[in-house]
Amino acid sequence: MNGEQVNIADFGMDTISLAGTLPQKLAAIKSAGFSQVMLMARDLVGYAGGLDAAAETVRSSGLRVTGFQVLRDFEGLSGHLHDYKVDVAKSMLEMCHAVGAKVLLVCSSTSTHATGDRDAIARDLRKLAMLALPLGIRIAYEGLSWGRHVNEFNAAWDIVCRADAPNLGIGFDSFHAFATKTPLDDLELLDPDKIFLVQLADFMWNEIKSVEERIDTARHFRVFPGEGVHSAALAELVLRLDALGYRGDYSFEVFNDDYQQMPLATVAQRARRSALWLSEDVLHRSAPLPGRMRLRRGGANAM
Repeated sequence: MNGEQVNIADFGMDTISLAGTLPQKLAAIKSAGFSQVMLMARDLVGYAGGLDAAAETVRSSGLRVTGFQVLRDFEGLSGHLHDYKVDVAKSMLEMCHAVGAKVLLVCSSTSTHATGDRDAIARDLRKLAMLALPLGIRIAYEGLSWGRHVNEFNAAWDIVCRADAPNLGIGFDSFHAFATKTPLDDLELLDPDKIFLVQLADFMWNEIKSVEERIDTARHFRVFPGEGVHSAALAELVLRLDALGYRGDYSFEVFNDDYQQMPLATVAQRARRSALWLSEDVLHRSAPLPGRMRLRRGGANAM
């Protein structure tokens, strides 16, 4: 890291931001100074050597797995559709466990076949959480901004409270919160111990005028925190979460077609600049002393 003293241990990259093979992505993230990575299922299923070889590649990289994504359209279904999604969920949980991930991200359903009954949704998520419990996996439920019935983090929180499962919590994505313009004051509703993952991204325009544009922006045009026009809002969000007592991970959830056409090292360095901005300029954290435990978390990860 060129002799710099930095403290970015709480920040990680998502492989979705990078082109190339899984080993190349992991190497670029590690070389940029990150200690953790968010994986997608296709990182494993598309690996030439198979699932076991992919899991070994992840373990040998030295990177901690922030979480595993993403289970979609799971909740609110019935009959054979429910049974099908439970089977898919079991496969996702197995892959999550194989790479040592402690969090599985679940996005709120967009299915026209899913009920909006919040008690039914909570019941399904409780069932998923119980399937994950023996594997030591927590379920992070995210309100997708184009979700059919749950599309804001405050609604997702209501579902989590109804389900009342010890390993079910919130997955918070800044893009979705800004896209729906959900008041950040609603963060005060959340229990910080039940926020299992925070994903951060910026984008390049102030207004998103339709659901179609929202989806297109989310999937193709996100940028790293501090690179877009929402830097002040992102800084406020992170400071509010910190003041609330959130002590978990921040992952950069950046889908960007341009980044897919850039060298891996270049993209990873852009992510590093974002982590430095958030850590040093926003949160004002100093670098931990050699051999000392990180002050914010109970783990023994030292820089």
